Amino acid sequence: MTKHIFVTGGVVSSIGKGLTSASIGMLLEARGLRVRMQKLDPYINVDPGTMSPYQHGEVYVLDDGSETDLDLGHYERFTSGPLTRDSNYTTGQIYLSVIEKERRGEFLGKTVQVIPHITDEIKSVIRKVGERDVDVVITEIGGTVGDIESLPFLEAIRQFPREAGEENCLFIHLTLVPYLKAAAELKTKPTQHSVGQLRQIGIQPDVLICRCEQSISREEREKIALFCNVPVQAVIEEKDKDFSIYEVPLSLVNNGLDELIVKRLGLPSHPADLKHLHEILRRQREPKHEISIAVVGKYAEHKDAYKSIYEALDHAGIHHQASVRLGRIQSSEIEREGPECVLSGYDGILVPGGFGERGIEGKVQAIRFAREKGIPFFGICLGMQCAVIEFGRNVIGLDRAHSSEFDRETPHPVICLLDEQREITRMGGTMRLGKQPAELREGSHAKQAYGVSSIVERHRHRYEFNNVYRQQFEANSMVFSGTSPDGGLVEIIELPNHPWFVAVQFHPEFKSKPTSAHPLFTDFVQAAITRHSRRNSARPATPAPAHNDQNANV
Repeated sequence: MTKHIFVTGGVVSSIGKGLTSASIGMLLEARGLRVRMQKLDPYINVDPGTMSPYQHGEVYVLDDGSETDLDLGHYERFTSGPLTRDSNYTTGQIYLSVIEKERRGEFLGKTVQVIPHITDEIKSVIRKVGERDVDVVITEIGGTVGDIESLPFLEAIRQFPREAGEENCLFIHLTLVPYLKAAAELKTKPTQHSVGQLRQIGIQPDVLICRCEQSISREEREKIALFCNVPVQAVIEEKDKDFSIYEVPLSLVNNGLDELIVKRLGLPSHPADLKHLHEILRRQREPKHEISIAVVGKYAEHKDAYKSIYEALDHAGIHHQASVRLGRIQSSEIEREGPECVLSGYDGILVPGGFGERGIEGKVQAIRFAREKGIPFFGICLGMQCAVIEFGRNVIGLDRAHSSEFDRETPHPVICLLDEQREITRMGGTMRLGKQPAELREGSHAKQAYGVSSIVERHRHRYEFNNVYRQQFEANSMVFSGTSPDGGLVEIIELPNHPWFVAVQFHPEFKSKPTSAHPLFTDFVQAAITRHSRRNSARPATPAPAHNDQNANV
């Protein structure tokens, strides 16, 4: 029978439940078990697709077109089990489903209530993931214990063992053990209160994972175990990792978490094979190269807004055994200070996706700087569209060339609305979403990077290159190196006379893993390494601007 692990969080938000859940999934897979991951979010939005990146971070897109929570990116990067729209549910989706059933008369006139109707719906979506070929389902409950919006989910998982069997369910609670510098000691009281709230709901955690800055002593672990009613060996330390997120699974192994889980759930398994994880960390600790990449975006000050892009760059760095230093640049900063001031000294420039007009001109200036200075450039989604706008204005000479998304009066809408989007008025889940095929052009950078002629990548956009201008762009040496199979949609553009200038309409970052870096990211980072080496051999390298050092991430 499928086993279920429920992960909850307490004391504060953003405590790291997603990364911890993904790490547990990785460890169980390394022991030969078949794992599926799931996130239940308490917000009322039907999906994250219409939420601001400042509120929610990036929107992660799955193959089936689902717009999901960014934690699903951790799940995909750390584990191999497939993720689908059943892997992420929100309060909005749960209530919408129940209301639709009520409208169809499925409740036979009964009064529809949170208990049992909402909680039954929650339990049903948990069971959906537990297919016959699955050993363990890990379900993360978003939010923090004590939040009113989380209560239906907590009540549902409280009820779940009554149906699935106590022996088939495990509750893991992630909590914070803060270190007070003034007192020079760790404080366990917040953890005690958090577990107390969970027990009031009717859930007794089996395992406590304690986030901390300083190591937890045996005495402190015994105190937590006593007051929270768990065995001392089930109090697991999760100390902050400054070097790499890939240290987290090894930390959990060193604390015996994987062994505790398989014994408690009676799972047949072998010791975890983590050679690949040790190799990843070795490559990160012993880099042969060091390069700097500027990520020029609208939301650069918010790390989670481009989470998958930063991870994909790290993966490419692991592939090449290179330390990738990131400069998180707000595009509006380039509008104020100019690209020469902000971007000089970087080995590569990446312009990611986004929505809205703010910062567009800064992205266009950054792309022109990369094109004219021969700096490796990678454009993603809106980054590709900005590259088309820049080329149209400054190479072809199309005055005021723009996207009709931002300037409906432009005389040259080189980027325009997709035909399939013209009759759509609703916002949520209506873009061109999910996996789409493309054909690659022989002899192109893209074909060389992928090594195949046909690819499938994930999309999230409403606007596309305007084919009315295709002939003019080709006449000026822009290559359309990737198109939809019918040739109607431009998926990849590049400049053959540039060291590395590639831009794509899709989101390759969503298919990158630490053990299998995405080919476009590895090619881009290789181009940056080459540029860095050539500059070093010619003259001392110009350091990246000091005012971005606080945003650097080694």
